Amino acid sequence: MRLIKSFGYAFNGISNFFAKEKNGQIQLAVASAAIAAGLFFQITSVEWCILVICCGLVISLEMMNSAIEKICNQVHPQYHPQIKIIKDISAASVLISAIAACGAGLIIFLKYL
Repeated sequence: MRLIKSFGYAFNGISNFFAKEKNGQIQLAVASAAIAAGLFFQITSVEWCILVICCGLVISLEMMNSAIEKICNQVHPQYHPQIKIIKDISAASVLISAIAACGAGLIIFLKYL
């Protein structure tokens, strides 16, 4: 029963994230486009693995970034230089993963174009 409840909480978090977070909606759109391109070009199994891992990594880091920002805003609603650093580092993790995912996407899809 506990396991089922924890899955429910996780699915609630996913639903909440994509419904309310603009960056989450953007990441979902980009991931959907990449998946559609993979289907269109009939990429290989290895390429699918890379694509799925990259999409999952970027989206999960975007979720963590959103969670960190919400915690920081709750703990210290006013501007604070240390909170800014925390938020900047969190955002940077999403940016780095997105750049890496773009690189992987270029490696996968350029040969099909």
